[in-house]
Amino acid sequence: MNEPTHTRTRFAPSPTGFIHLGNIRSALYPWAFARCTGGDFILRIEDTDLDRSTQAAVDVIIEGMSWLGLNYDEGPFYQMQRIDRYKAVLAKLQSQGHVYPCYMSMAELDALRERQTAAKEKPRYDGTWRPELGKTLPPIPADVQPVLRFKNPQTGSVKWVDKVKGFIEISNDELDDLVIARPDGTPTYNFCVVVDDIDMAITHVIRGDDHVNNTPRQINIFKALGKEAPVYAHLPTVLNELGEKMSKRNGAKPVTQYREEGYLPDAMVNYLARLGWSHGDDEIFSREQFLQWFNLDHLGKSAAQFDEAKLRWVNAQHIKSTADDVLALLVQTHLDKRGVQTDARLSSICALFKDRCDTTLALADWAAVFYADVHSTEEDLQQHVTDVVKPAITLLVDKLAVCEWSKSSIAVAIKEVLAVCGLKMPQLAMPVRVLLAGSAHTPSLDAIIALFEREKVIARLKQA
Repeated sequence: MNEPTHTRTRFAPSPTGFIHLGNIRSALYPWAFARCTGGDFILRIEDTDLDRSTQAAVDVIIEGMSWLGLNYDEGPFYQMQRIDRYKAVLAKLQSQGHVYPCYMSMAELDALRERQTAAKEKPRYDGTWRPELGKTLPPIPADVQPVLRFKNPQTGSVKWVDKVKGFIEISNDELDDLVIARPDGTPTYNFCVVVDDIDMAITHVIRGDDHVNNTPRQINIFKALGKEAPVYAHLPTVLNELGEKMSKRNGAKPVTQYREEGYLPDAMVNYLARLGWSHGDDEIFSREQFLQWFNLDHLGKSAAQFDEAKLRWVNAQHIKSTADDVLALLVQTHLDKRGVQTDARLSSICALFKDRCDTTLALADWAAVFYADVHSTEEDLQQHVTDVVKPAITLLVDKLAVCEWSKSSIAVAIKEVLAVCGLKMPQLAMPVRVLLAGSAHTPSLDAIIALFEREKVIARLKQA
């Protein structure tokens, strides 16, 4: 099959729970492939499971994609708004002999499966109601609403070249006749997907490998409709840190929670991209580099394991390279939630502390030191603010009260105190840091003092 000339990909989540990193990776790759080939990326909400689908889950999908910058060109399309279209295609297939009503009750189907299992056979529908030339069907029961089944070919095989898994061939005699409409007439997933992919002219389906078993069934429906199937790429599973499939049940977090925890969207895209794709040994790259490098040929074939420590490291690298004013806006959002008022110093504070922070939440903790009250631990005060150093702190207060408020002048004042009191820098710096910032470990003392307001420095140091 020739590769399509204009790429059209899609992300088609079911809104039956929050979207986690394993889910969103299935959006990242089709988005990236559409972007790097000049194609279109479509968002489709597969909401035919009425009992489990919720608007709240839809909102989180859209919010998570927006935060990560996975912008879509068309949609969101909702399957429940397309029911009339599905029913029209069902009617066409039924008129052509590709679909038939099946009156086998659930009790009969269960009994059939039990007999097959007992006989060590693969549990499957046995074609009782499949119309064949010369075959007499059972009498139609009065109390059973039929399902509609797709008349799957019984000979030959389904073949496709998967962009991840390579050549795959499934014999048609392995596939039973799939239910494509429920007793109430609602079409089922495998049928809706095919109609949607045809109507939306999808050229590449990039999705999780839990869908591999659906693919031959879907290809046969494409053939029955006289259409060519798209190119498939089935992505290996994302495992959690315990080696289990990532899921809500196994402790996965909503994508949007990472925003609240201070992760950058570009860092998330970087990390997620590497969970199943590679470009040589490159670990840290920008969104632009990712889109420049991405293709389907370097998708991984084995399951990828999520590692939060690695994610934090990637985030830290992106924080270091992010502009200070951009970081200030993100930090401001965290501080707003705490009711902390800031000012023009915030960008400079971010510049000073960003090299030691792996999240913007950690950066906000440092920034808050300059605007909110600081509570040093009793242990730090006893260890560092000793009677030996208190006279030096008092002298430093006197000098800071009158010196020019600049990093260089403050550095001179500190050196003068050290000389007069016969102390080394750590002996003075650590207690001053504890009093000012609540921590004995900060960037250089003159740099952090210069970012404080003079009055606040003097007030905090006088507590010694």
